[in-house]
Amino acid sequence: MLFAVSLLLLCAGISASGDFHCTLIPGKLKQIDAGAGEVYGVNDGDDIYRWVNNDWIQIPGKLIHVSVGPAGVWGVNKDNVIYKFQDNDWMSVPGFLKQVDAGGDKFLGGVNARNSIYCLRRSCTVSRSSVVHFTPLDGSVKYYSCGPLGCWGVNSANSIYFRHNVKPTSCLGTQWEHVDGSLAMIEVSTDGSVYGVNSAGSVYRRDGISAETPTGTSWTELDFCVTFKHVTYDNGYLWLLDPTGDIYRCEETDLAITQDQAQRSLV
Repeated sequence: MLFAVSLLLLCAGISASGDFHCTLIPGKLKQIDAGAGEVYGVNDGDDIYRWVNNDWIQIPGKLIHVSVGPAGVWGVNKDNVIYKFQDNDWMSVPGFLKQVDAGGDKFLGGVNARNSIYCLRRSCTVSRSSVVHFTPLDGSVKYYSCGPLGCWGVNSANSIYFRHNVKPTSCLGTQWEHVDGSLAMIEVSTDGSVYGVNSAGSVYRRDGISAETPTGTSWTELDFCVTFKHVTYDNGYLWLLDPTGDIYRCEETDLAITQDQAQRSLV
């Protein structure tokens, strides 16, 4: 069983819009992804889990990275083989990627072991055929994530880039725009919100994102009381993993959280 103890952790966060009420979710994961109302994750043993009715349900199979979103549920294993979850089973598709993202408008993005970028247009992701053809993009990033207004990536130097004019029928896009800041990983939610974690474990939110300004205007640091290695967002909740694999689900609140509360655990 993945976990046995339920624990509530209140952690003060300082941001432009308020504090964060964080629940420490029992269990350990090395990667997590939330999108389209669902949450999936994988642990150090490459076991796959789905969050259902406030519990982790194990999904058969072995993956090192999993993604859920409008394009469905996709993942890659330790050999970088790509899988799509279809008819309650994992179907392999041609190609090799180390990271995938299903957050686009039913199109898929991903990165291979050489940090080359690929995408799969909507007609391929919705097809029930295992024969699909990935489109290569120019550039190089180690992490790539897409949403309704475009795709974001971070390269090996932790520089941040935005891909313009990405569409379901033409996932290639047209050009890169460098965005200020430095992040080790970045995630775009189904609603277009963008969050990331830097090399020091600090969490950032991109503000000012709109259809007119898809790259936003500034970064806000969310000053949690612990550091993190991974973040994802959906339906009003931030899901975060700390360096040891502990799982946090955080909701922004206007309520003041005292230091005494931050130290309290309720079983």
